[in-house]
Amino acid sequence: MSYSRGRGLQANALGTFDTVVMAVAGSAPAYSLAATTAVLVGAVGLASPAALLYCAIPMLGIALAFSYLSRIDVSAGASYSWVGRTLHPFLGFISGWALVISATIFMVAGSLPAGSMTLALFDEQLAENTALSTAVGAAWFVIMLLVVLGGARLTVRAQLVMSGIELVILAIFAVLALLHTGNARTFDWSWLGFGHFDGMAGFASGALIAAFYYWGWDVTSNLSEETRNSRRTTGLAGLIGLGIVFLLFEVFTIAVNVILSSSQIEENDANVLAVLGEEIWPGWGGKLLIVSVMLSTIATLETTLIQVTRSLFAMGRDRTMPSALGRVHRRWNTPWVAIVVVGTVALMMLIASNALGSVGDILSDAISAIGLQIAVYYGLAGLAVVVAYRKMLLTSAANFILGGLWPLLGALFMFWIFFESLGELSTAAVNIGIGGLAVGLIPMLWYWRKGSEYYRPAKLDASRTVEADYVPDEAAHPDSRVHEGLPTDF
Repeated sequence: MSYSRGRGLQANALGTFDTVVMAVAGSAPAYSLAATTAVLVGAVGLASPAALLYCAIPMLGIALAFSYLSRIDVSAGASYSWVGRTLHPFLGFISGWALVISATIFMVAGSLPAGSMTLALFDEQLAENTALSTAVGAAWFVIMLLVVLGGARLTVRAQLVMSGIELVILAIFAVLALLHTGNARTFDWSWLGFGHFDGMAGFASGALIAAFYYWGWDVTSNLSEETRNSRRTTGLAGLIGLGIVFLLFEVFTIAVNVILSSSQIEENDANVLAVLGEEIWPGWGGKLLIVSVMLSTIATLETTLIQVTRSLFAMGRDRTMPSALGRVHRRWNTPWVAIVVVGTVALMMLIASNALGSVGDILSDAISAIGLQIAVYYGLAGLAVVVAYRKMLLTSAANFILGGLWPLLGALFMFWIFFESLGELSTAAVNIGIGGLAVGLIPMLWYWRKGSEYYRPAKLDASRTVEADYVPDEAAHPDSRVHEGLPTDF
C-alpha cells in the first residue's frame, strides 16, 4: 500500500505558533467550562477539580502518544492511520469513525450554545429559546463552514482573533477570581484528592466528563499535512495546548466551587461561566464571559470541522469511505466534498435536535456520549504507539517512559473509564455513544469487501524510520499531487 502524503492539501501553510493556537482553540477552554462544569459538578460535586487533575495525567500520556506517532507517520487521518498500521485496520477504521461521530455530535451540541450565548448578550430570556438558539447557532456554523472551506491560512487568521480575545478575557477573570472576597465556600485541598468521589464508579463518570474538557488538542495532528516541520511541530503544539487548557480548567473549576453555591450551579447548567462572571464583576462580568464563551464555541466549531473533514478526507483517499470525500478544491486546497457533506449532515441533526428538549438536556447527554467515543480513539492511539515503538522502548529511558509506559497507562485509563461509566450514564447517552460507533461497522465491512488497500497496510515500525524527527518538509510533503486515480479539482 502506498503511504505518500501531501495529496492536494496545502503543505507548509501553518507554523508552530499557529498550531499551538489551534490546539488551545480545539479544547475550547471557555466553552468547555461553560457547557460542562455543571455536568461535572452534578456528577462528582466538590471533586470536580480532582477529576480534571487525574484525567489530565493519562491525557498527557495520550498527547505523548500522538507526538511520538506523528514523528513517523504524517497523515491527516492521524489515529485512523496510526492504529490501522499498528494494531489492525478494523481498529484503525473504528478509531477514525469514533472521531467522525463524536465531532459530528459535537457540532450539534456546540452550535446550540453558540446561538444561546449570542442571544444572551441581548436578552437572557431569548437564550432559553431552543428553536431560536438553533437558528442563530446554525448561522454561526455556516459561517465557520465557509471559513474552513477557504483554507488553512484563513482558518488560522480567524482563530487568532477569536481565541486571542477569549484567552485575554479568561486571564483577566482568573486574576479577579483569586482576588474575589464574597465566596460561598473556602478552598480546601481535599478537593484535589479522592475523598469526595462516590466510589470508583463516581470517579469514572467524572473522568469521562473531564475527557470531554480536554478533547480537541489533537486537531494539530489532523493538520499535519498542512504544517511546516510537522513531524516535530504537531506533537509539540498538542502538548503545549494541553498544558495551557489544563491550567485554565483547574483555575476556573476551583473558582466555581469557591464562589458559586450549589443552587447557582444547578439552576444555570448551560450558563455557569456567565453567572461566575456576574458574581466576580457585577454588571460587566457576565457579559464579558458570555462573549468569551461565544467566541470559544465558534472557534471550536471551526477546529472540529477541521478534524472531521480531514479525517473523512483521509478515509476517502484510502477508499474506506466514498472516494469523493478525498477530493480537494483546486483553488483553496481543502477537502470541499467532505466539508459540504459534514455541513449538510450536521445542520440536519441540529434542526432535528429541537425535538430533544432544552439546551441543557441536549448538552448533558451529548457530552457523555462524546466522552465514550473519545475514550475509544484516544485509548487505541495509546496502544498504537507502544506497538510502533516496541523495538525502541528499551533503547533509552525517555523512549520507555514517554513513548511506552505513560501512553500505555493513558490507554488503559481511557478503556477503564469507558467500561466503568457505562452503568452510570443515561440510556440516551449510552445509545448515542455506542450506537454511533456501531454504525461505523457498515462502511467498514462494505469497503473491506471491496478490497480497499487500507486493509492491507504497510506496518508502522519506528525502528525502520531513519531520523524521522529531521525529515525535511519536502520529504513529509513531497508535492501537491494526489494519489493516482483520485480527482482533486472542483
